[in-house]
Amino acid sequence: MVMWPTLALLGFLALTALVIAMGTQSTARYEAEKRAASAPRTRSTAVEAARGTATVTAVL
Repeated sequence: MVMWPTLALLGFLALTALVIAMGTQSTARYEAEKRAASAPRTRSTAVEAARGTATVTAVL
């Protein structure tokens, strides 16, 4: 008697988890595309490039 409500609840929770996972993935892809589209507009100077190289060298 309690089996069907339990099964319905588990199905609902599984579908909710699926929707959340798909939404998270879609949002991450959208944010990555948005960052990639705005990246060419920024220009880095030689000083900024040198700082980046110095930071990478210091980390290694």
